[in-house]
Amino acid sequence: MGNDSRKMSPAVPIIVLTVGVISISFGAVFARYAEAPPLVTSAYRVGFASLIAVPYALIFHRHEYRALSRRDFGLCAASGIFLALHFATWIASLDYTTVASSVVLVNTIPIWIALFGVITGSARMSRRMWTSVLLSFLGACIVGYGDVSLDLEAIKGNALAVAGAIFAAAYILCGREARRKLGLAAYVALCYGAAAIFLWAAVILSGAVVEGGYPIAGFSNATWAAFVGAALVSQILGHSSYNWALGYFSAGFVGIMLLGEPLGGTILAYFLFNEVPTPMKLAGGALLLYAIVTAAREERA
Repeated sequence: MGNDSRKMSPAVPIIVLTVGVISISFGAVFARYAEAPPLVTSAYRVGFASLIAVPYALIFHRHEYRALSRRDFGLCAASGIFLALHFATWIASLDYTTVASSVVLVNTIPIWIALFGVITGSARMSRRMWTSVLLSFLGACIVGYGDVSLDLEAIKGNALAVAGAIFAAAYILCGREARRKLGLAAYVALCYGAAAIFLWAAVILSGAVVEGGYPIAGFSNATWAAFVGAALVSQILGHSSYNWALGYFSAGFVGIMLLGEPLGGTILAYFLFNEVPTPMKLAGGALLLYAIVTAAREERA
C-alpha cells in the first residue's frame, strides 16, 4: 500500500496512532479558541495544512502521481471533500452543544464505517470487531453522559456532530482505497488540497447567502494561533497519523482508534479547564480503552 516501508516494529503503527489520538484531541480546544465562523475556521485549518503538505509532495513525491488513474485522483478528491464536510459540520456543532457531547457524537465513526462496509460489501468485520465497535460506542456515550442537553440548540449541534461522523467515515473509507497506491505525503497533499479548495470556495461564495460574506481577516492573535495550532497539531500531526495508519490497518480499526478522542478530550479538559472527570467518565474511558485493545488484538489475528 503506497510506498511506506514494512520493515519496522509492529508497535510503531500503534505508537503513531496513539500520537494521532492525542493530537486530534486538541482539535475541539483549538476550534473553541478560534473566534471565527466555523466554515472559516475549517478553511484556515486545512488551508494552512495544505501550504505545508502540497509543496512537500510536489518536490519529493511528484513521481507517485504518474501511475494514478482518473479513478485514483477521484478517490483522493472525494476523500478531501468528505474531510471538508466533516470539519464544516463538526466545528459548527461546537457553537450549539458542549465539547464533550460534540466529540462523543462525532466519534461514532466506526458505527458508520461498519454500516457502509456492510451496505457496499467493501468491508467485512468479524464478530469480535463488531463487539469492539459496540463497546467503544457505549464507552463514548458514558464519557459524554450528563453533558447532552435536550434543548433545540443542543439538538441542532448534536445533529451536526453526527453528520460530521458520517462524513468522516466516508473520508476514511476513501482514504483507505487511495492509500493502496500512494504514500502518505502524496496522498495527504491531494486530500488536504482538495478539502482546502472546497472550503475556501464555500467561504468565498458565502456572500451569496450571508450578507457581506464571512470575514477572513481582522482576527485576534489568539484566533490566528488557534488556526495554526489546529493545522499543525490536529491536522498535520493528528490526521496525517491516521492517514499513514490506513496503510497498515483496516478502516474499521482506525475508526475505533478515533474513539480515543473523547478520552483525550476529557484529560485535556481536566488540565486546561480544571474539569475533574466524574466516576462515570472514568468508567466510560476504561470501557473505551478495553474496546480499543480488543480491536487491536483482533486486527493482528
